[in-house]
Amino acid sequence: MRILGLTGSIGMGKSTTAKLFAEAGVPVYDADAAVHQLYEGEAAPAIEAAFPGTTANGKVDRPKLSARVVHDPAAIKQLEQIVHPMLGASRKKFFADAEAANAPVVVLDIPLLFETGGETRVDAVVVVTTSPELQRERVLARGTMDEAKLDAIIAKQTPDAEKRRRADFVVDTSHGLEPVRAQIAHILADVVKMPQRRA
Repeated sequence: MRILGLTGSIGMGKSTTAKLFAEAGVPVYDADAAVHQLYEGEAAPAIEAAFPGTTANGKVDRPKLSARVVHDPAAIKQLEQIVHPMLGASRKKFFADAEAANAPVVVLDIPLLFETGGETRVDAVVVVTTSPELQRERVLARGTMDEAKLDAIIAKQTPDAEKRRRADFVVDTSHGLEPVRAQIAHILADVVKMPQRRA
């Protein structure tokens, strides 16, 4: 089984690309969704114990938790120590299910793949990209953040040009869904011929 790491900066079309991989029959592990799930259940009691007042009705109150840890590196580390082992277990189950289903390729959708050294745990990296103009337009159209917040997020992420340089495959989402579907078909044909590379 080959493991593809899927990444891309905010607004590049990564979530859409992940959906198209799933549509092509590839099991996709969404790291963000897995964290959401943990926050809605399993991780909530431990997070409440570590950061009292950050959960309600057995679920993590994300804005409250974020406000508590965002400027405190020690708190972020403590939160990671709670969540990362649980995430590891959910990822292991995902791999076991995919192997049992004889999936030739799986996709790990990890927004901060390069930032967390995740490229060593996959066989090939797919970077999703678009033009800076389209990126801004898409994110601002969501209506959930302003230019300043977007600039702060982009500043924290590995630059797009650097991601593309380190990628095995680059998917450009600037021209609609059909070219992306075609690129995914090529990637799936190529990746099974590649040697396993993960550590």
